[in-house]
Amino acid sequence: MAIIDYFDRGWRSNPNGAAYIMGDRSYSFGEVRDLSCRIANGLIAAGLAKETKAAVWALNDPVAWTCTLGLWRAGLAWIPVSPRGSAADNHFVLDAFDCEAVFFQKYFAPVIAELRPRLPKVRLWICIDADLPDAPALSSWCAQQPASAPRVDYQMDDVVAVMPTGGTTGMPKGVMNTHRSIQTFVAHYMIALSYGGNERPVNLAAAPMTHTAGVLGLPCSARGGTVVVLEKPDPALIFAAIAQHRVSEFFLPPTVIYRLLEIPGLDKVDFSSLKYLMYGAAPMSLDKLKRAIELIGPVLTGGYGQTEAPASISYMRPDEHFVDGRLAPDERLTSVGRPNPLIGVEIMNDANAILAQGETGEICVRGDLVMKGYYKQPDKTAETLIDGWLHTGDVGHIDAEGYLHITDRKKDMIISGGFNVYPNEVEQVIWAHPAVQDCAVIGVPDAQWGEAVKAVVELNAGRTVSAEELIALCKEKLGSVKAPKTVDFLAVLPRSPVGKVLKKDLRAQYWQNTDRKI
Repeated sequence: MAIIDYFDRGWRSNPNGAAYIMGDRSYSFGEVRDLSCRIANGLIAAGLAKETKAAVWALNDPVAWTCTLGLWRAGLAWIPVSPRGSAADNHFVLDAFDCEAVFFQKYFAPVIAELRPRLPKVRLWICIDADLPDAPALSSWCAQQPASAPRVDYQMDDVVAVMPTGGTTGMPKGVMNTHRSIQTFVAHYMIALSYGGNERPVNLAAAPMTHTAGVLGLPCSARGGTVVVLEKPDPALIFAAIAQHRVSEFFLPPTVIYRLLEIPGLDKVDFSSLKYLMYGAAPMSLDKLKRAIELIGPVLTGGYGQTEAPASISYMRPDEHFVDGRLAPDERLTSVGRPNPLIGVEIMNDANAILAQGETGEICVRGDLVMKGYYKQPDKTAETLIDGWLHTGDVGHIDAEGYLHITDRKKDMIISGGFNVYPNEVEQVIWAHPAVQDCAVIGVPDAQWGEAVKAVVELNAGRTVSAEELIALCKEKLGSVKAPKTVDFLAVLPRSPVGKVLKKDLRAQYWQNTDRKI
């Protein structure tokens, strides 16, 4: 199926139903389909060929997402632009990925005006919500276009998105995802999150739709369900939306879940409509996972994926968090679930040989979920796609029950005095302390050990703990080799738009006067 077919499947089954809701405004499937067709026909009339790169620069908004649907309907490739990204980062993405059309909200007009002279390849600028002197309003631009679907020769390996990797290890690469890879993601999602009969899901898009929350709405739309859109993951808005719209599924990165858990009265919130609260995009604290299950309910749904294998290498369903009616052992809860059925997952060593079950090595994936490659970077593609296998850069193992465990990123591993220290193991101990909101463990230069283990900690509001207490806790649980030698405290850890702690930024200040590459 082409990516737009998933929306159209929902439109055919529920044309008058609400496809999207934001605030007091509801957008029916028929209304959204008509607008997406007009946008697609306008793009084709403007001479933009299939697989031309185009971007949508906006906060979470149903009309902005309809622009993305319009791009896909015309066969174009979507460039997700982070609405909270810097002007420099967004300029890099638009220029490096050869963007030729940009849909943007008026809110971003000042930064757009600053960047336009430096983006000569962009030949079409459309303002989503206003008529500007140098950019027509979306409504007027496409008003005369037909509201019928254009005939486009979709091929399964056509590129439908050039997605920035996030830039946690440098300037982002452009991951080329196709109809084939997104189709596999949607299939995995619909297998893992089941709904019976004519039940229509209600999906809450609270995280940025330019990242995971956007594509996570596609399976909901395919079932004729409703996506409730929030501008940002504000806890009060999330709770109100769940109650008002009887939300059945949504995704949050762990950092937002941690904030929810600290809100007084959480145990009084009505979560009875929820079937799936998905967590992923970064490691989850075991202690906070258990608290979330206790306070929110048996709805937590783990997931693991990468931009290069979108959002669905593995899932852990809500029932898998339990064994015989009790919480599953920690060994299972710290996993990211079992690999999904439409792909192959193996653990490999540095010689690309497959390791035995239980052995630790690099997690590698093959199958239709895997990206086509990195945009205009064949050397990086060749480093990552080897003999049909995507080398994820994540270190882990598959246990005796078939559950996949991520030990850490290969580049994050610390070698201290000749011993390998995986930061996630140390972070799990620190996360369990009630004063800790979040933490990151990194290696810093040390004359004696080569690298020393350092913890950088963000505390919960009004809570305190000393560095000595945290170090002692880690020594008790892990021994002296893995325990941090030092602990720093920050008011807020640096994070990417999807909630990942930017360890590269943390490491940089400690390694800037050395010859080591971060």
